[in-house]
This record gives sequence, C-alpha cells and structure tokens, in this order.
Amino acid sequence: MDVTRIIAIRHGETAWNVDTRIQGQLDIPLNPLGQWQASRVGNALANETLQAVYASDLLRAWQTAEQISLNTGLSVTPELGLRERGFGVFEGRTFSEIEAELPDQARRWRIRDPEFAPEGGESLIDFRQRVVDTAARLAARHAGEQIALVAHGGVMDVLYRAATGQDLQAPRTWALGNAAINRLLWTPQGFSLVGWSDTQHLQDESLDESTT
Repeated sequence: MDVTRIIAIRHGETAWNVDTRIQGQLDIPLNPLGQWQASRVGNALANETLQAVYASDLLRAWQTAEQISLNTGLSVTPELGLRERGFGVFEGRTFSEIEAELPDQARRWRIRDPEFAPEGGESLIDFRQRVVDTAARLAARHAGEQIALVAHGGVMDVLYRAATGQDLQAPRTWALGNAAINRLLWTPQGFSLVGWSDTQHLQDESLDESTT
C-alpha cells in the first residue's frame, strides 16, 4: 500500500507567542524572529521531494509556507481546515488575563475538558475531528507522495496525538516549537510518527561557528 509522507510545520514566532496571548483564528503576522525561522525552514526543505504545500490561510502560517514555496517552486494551497482552534472569547487575551477574567472557563481549559468550548470557540473534540479529517483528506490525494502541511501549535498537537494514540486529555510531554520540522506517515488506517521537533535548521550559524 502506498503511504503518504507528511512534513508538518508550525508557523514561525509571532509577538503574541512571546506575550502568551491567545491567537486562535485572529490574523497575527510573524515577528522578525518568526520571519527568520520561516526562512530557515524554507531553506531546510529546499531539497525535499514535495508534491504539494498546504497551509492554513492565517497570515502567520501563510508567511511561513511562502518561504517553502520560494525554495521549492511549489505554490501554496490554502486550507481552512488547518486553521488553529477557534478560541472565541479567549482570543486576544493572555493566559493570566483568562485566569483572572474567566476563571470557570479557564479551569475547564486547563484540565483539557474535551467537551469544553470557550464561548464562541471550538471544543477539543470538534477541533480534533476537523484537523484529523483535513489532514487525512489531503494525504489521501497524494498516496505514494510527500506533502507539507503548515499550520499551528494546536494542529501539531492533534497530529502528534493521532499518530501516537495519545488521548485528548493526556498531559503534553512533546514539543510544539515554532518552525520545527515534524514527520508523519499516513495510510487509510491512520497516522504514524516518523520524527518530531527537528530544530537543527534553527541553530544560529554564528553560534555554530563560535563553537567549532
């Protein structure tokens, strides 16, 4: 059976990542470090054999995917199903603001209640279904090929859980780094993990030279 190889990438850093401010589906651009990270991940994938690049249409993911496009010559296809989880009233607030202003909702979020949806947002159950269905649909188009999916931290978390059989409420023990390279396989039976959180391409070259 032909498998689909997937390179899954979280967008580069934004100012709101630094501020621990929930972005959700708000359209926040990359900050200067995020732009550098996007450039590095684009360079890192320049020699990969890719048949397609799909990305969330939110700016931070799209800007990251554009760097892959520049280095591979492939156009980026927007995919709304790869958007970050909708966080409703949490969006635009910092973690501490959510705890202070919406304590009951913050508690249910903190314990990863699968059925909890912030007012105006998505539950974990609905979000997982959307992400898994989208990634499987895109992978099924490319049996025997390799594709890139550029999205968000929440999307990466869902894909990792799907590939490793982790429950939605299992404590997270894996990294979801900005612009890290994650590798999975897909068959009609589901996802499996190949490699996770490769950040070698994000090592500062000047630091590397100083240690040689």
